[in-house]
Amino acid sequence: MPTFEIGEQDFLLDGRPHQVLSGALHYFRVHPDLWADRIRSARQMGLNTIETYVAWNVHAPTPDVFDTSGPRDLGRFLDLVAAEGMHAIVRPGPYICAEWDNGGFPAWLFRLPGVGVRRNEPTYLAAVEQYLAHVLPLVAARQVTRGGPVIAVQVENEYGAYGDDQEYLRALVAMTRAQGIEVPLLTCDQADDAMLERGGLPGVHRTATFGSRTAERLEVLRRHQPTGPLMCMEFWCGWFDHWGAHHHTTDAAASAADLDALLAAGGSVNVYMFHGGTNTGFTSGANDKGVYQPTVTSYDYDAPLAEDGTRTAKYDAFREVLGRYTALPGDVPPVRAPAPTAVLRDGRRTVDLWSVVDGLDGWVEAPDVPTYEQVGAVGGFVLHRATVDLTAPAVLAFGEVRDRAQVFLDGRPVGVLDRAEHATALTLPAVGVARLDVLVEDQGRVNYGPRIGEDKGLIGPATLGGRPLTGWRVLPVDVDAVAASPALAAGAAPATGPVPGPSFSVWEHDLPVADLFVSTRGWGKGVVWVNGTSLGRYWSKGPQTTLYAPAPTVTGRGDRVVVLELLAGAGELALVDAPDLGHTDS
Repeated sequence: MPTFEIGEQDFLLDGRPHQVLSGALHYFRVHPDLWADRIRSARQMGLNTIETYVAWNVHAPTPDVFDTSGPRDLGRFLDLVAAEGMHAIVRPGPYICAEWDNGGFPAWLFRLPGVGVRRNEPTYLAAVEQYLAHVLPLVAARQVTRGGPVIAVQVENEYGAYGDDQEYLRALVAMTRAQGIEVPLLTCDQADDAMLERGGLPGVHRTATFGSRTAERLEVLRRHQPTGPLMCMEFWCGWFDHWGAHHHTTDAAASAADLDALLAAGGSVNVYMFHGGTNTGFTSGANDKGVYQPTVTSYDYDAPLAEDGTRTAKYDAFREVLGRYTALPGDVPPVRAPAPTAVLRDGRRTVDLWSVVDGLDGWVEAPDVPTYEQVGAVGGFVLHRATVDLTAPAVLAFGEVRDRAQVFLDGRPVGVLDRAEHATALTLPAVGVARLDVLVEDQGRVNYGPRIGEDKGLIGPATLGGRPLTGWRVLPVDVDAVAASPALAAGAAPATGPVPGPSFSVWEHDLPVADLFVSTRGWGKGVVWVNGTSLGRYWSKGPQTTLYAPAPTVTGRGDRVVVLELLAGAGELALVDAPDLGHTDS
C-alpha cells in the first residue's frame, strides 16, 4: 500500500525522501474541458503535485444542496491529476480566502441564527461538519493510501491571521479524521511568529506562505516547526488585481531566484498560482480595510501559465529552476497562435432593462429597504422601486450601500452611490411625482478579515428629505437567466450606434471555435455572456479591458453573445488577438 508520511527531516513517499513540487490550480476557476490541459502543463513544467482549494459556496448554493456535477466535479478533477501521474493536496477550508466571494463561505451560512464563524460555536460547527461529510469522502477515496493521488489535506486556512481558537482547530481535525482522511494534515499561515503560533496545532504539520526573502521566512517557520520538512504552501509568484488599480506583475527572474533558494534549502513548495484562471460570473471577492476594493474578473495572477493556458516567460524560468531538482519531461506546452479577431457590429438587438424587469416574476413588497439576504438574493443585482413626490429637490439617503447603487427617476439616471467612496446620499431634482429605481450591484463579498459574511444591498434606514421612505417593491434580478432566455432576443429591437444603459444587447454570429478575448474598450460597466456562459464583469475603471472566452464555450454555429451594459457602450464588440489586463506596477 502506498504511503506518504512526515519524517524527521523530509516528506516520505513510500519511505523515501520526497520533495513536494506543487502548483495551485483551482478547478472552479477553469472550464472543466480544460482541466486535463492545465494539469498536463503543470507536469511539463516539472511539478509533481497539484493543489486545489475547495470552495464551499460553489457546491452548496442552499443548505440542502451539495452539487458535484459538471464544473463542480472535484472527484473527476482529482482523477485527472492521477491520470497525469501527479499527486494532489486538497484544501477544503471551510474558509479559503482565495480572493473568492465570501472566502468560500456560502451566503446562507450567515443567516443561521446565532452562527459564529471560524470559531468553536455549535451552529457553525454543525454546518461545517455537514459540509465536510459531503466533500471529504470524495477526497478519502482518492488518497495515496488507497491508490489515489491525494497526499495531504489542509485544515482551515491562514487561521492565525484571524483568530486563536484552538478548540475550533481541534474540532476540524476530529471532523476530518472522522471522514476517513488518513494522509498527513497541514496548516498554513504567513511567515509571522504570532500567526504561526495562533494558527497551528501540536501534531498537525505547519507550513508557511511567502513569496520572497526565502531564508528569513524559512527561519521563522523552523522556529514553529522544529522537525520535519519545511514547506511554503503558497509561494506567491504574482498577485491579484482590484478594479481601478494597476495590474500586478512580478519579475520572472527574481521569482525564479526565490524559488531556487527555497528548493536548494530542501524546502517543498506550492506555487501560488501555477495557473490562476478566471472569476467568472459573480464569484470574485473583495477586500475592505477601510476602503472597499472589489477584485477583478481575471485571476491571471501573473502566473507561469496565463489565464488562457499560454506558457509565459515565468513558466520557462521556473522550469529551468525545477530542472535542477527533478527530471524534466521532454515536452512543453506549444507556443499558441494569436487568438482570432473579429468585430461584432451588424445584427445587434438591444432592449432596455426596464422593459425586461417589467416582465419578470419575483417582485416582493417591503415597507423598508431589505438586504439581499432578506429577499433571498445570493449576489448580482437587486432592483428597488418606490413612488416619490419631488415637489422640491430632496436628499435620498441610506444607512450604507453595499456595494454600488445606480439611482433613476422614471428611467433616467440621476447618480451613483459607490461604497468605495463611502457614498450614502445624493440629491434628487424636483420632478414631481416619479418612479424611483435603485439598482444595486453586489460587486463581491469580502473574502478576508472581520467583514466576511456581512449583509449585502441597501442597509437602512432609507430616507428622503430626512423622512423615512417606505413602500418599496423589490426584485432580485437573475441576469444569468435573462441572458440565457430566448425571449431576450425576441423582445429586443434591431439597433445601431452607441448603447444606452442600462440595457441588454444581443448578437448572433458564427464565432471562431478557439480561445477568444472580448475587448470591453469603449464600454462602461457590465457583464458579458457567450452561449449562456458568463465571462464575468467588466468596468472601464480597469485595469483589465478584455474578458476571456474559453474555446469550449464557443460552438461556431449561431453563437449568442449578450452584454448587460449599465452605463453606456460603444455599440460594437471586438474580439482581439491577446488579453489586455492593464498597465503594470513595474
